[in-house]
Amino acid sequence: KQWYQRRVAITAGIAKQSGTISTMLEDLGMDEEDDDPVPLPNVSAMILKKVITWCKHHKDDPPKPEDEENMEKRTDDIDSWDQDFLKVDQGTLFELILAANYLDIKGLLDVTCKTVANMIKGKKAEEIRKTFNIKNDFTPEEEEQIRKENEWCEDP
Repeated sequence: KQWYQRRVAITAGIAKQSGTISTMLEDLGMDEEDDDPVPLPNVSAMILKKVITWCKHHKDDPPKPEDEENMEKRTDDIDSWDQDFLKVDQGTLFELILAANYLDIKGLLDVTCKTVANMIKGKKAEEIRKTFNIKNDFTPEEEEQIRKENEWCEDP
């Protein structure tokens, strides 16, 4: 990929939604008045714009609970704005996941991963391969072995 430098101005409130940017600002001793750029080499300008759009929409959301062990692993709780926002091609969706992970934006990472989980849910292996353009490199014997080992998780 070709990366180029581009400056994108954001408010401190938006920046603070990113654990990565917050830590960078702290480490650099920068505050809200500083306008020095913070390099984000792992995120393209197009994806960063989408991330900022998501952050602006969710800027007043209450923080998610930190107790991940007791958090319900639901995928049916994506609000309608997020569902519409994430109606993008797979490449963009996966880049948003990578950006949310790199920028440490838990809410965006959660909703993008749930979207992918919903794309997989209820599908057979062959359907998942087709959806994500995954080449099947198992021999029929290996596939049968895996199917036997995982019978317990199949629907009756």
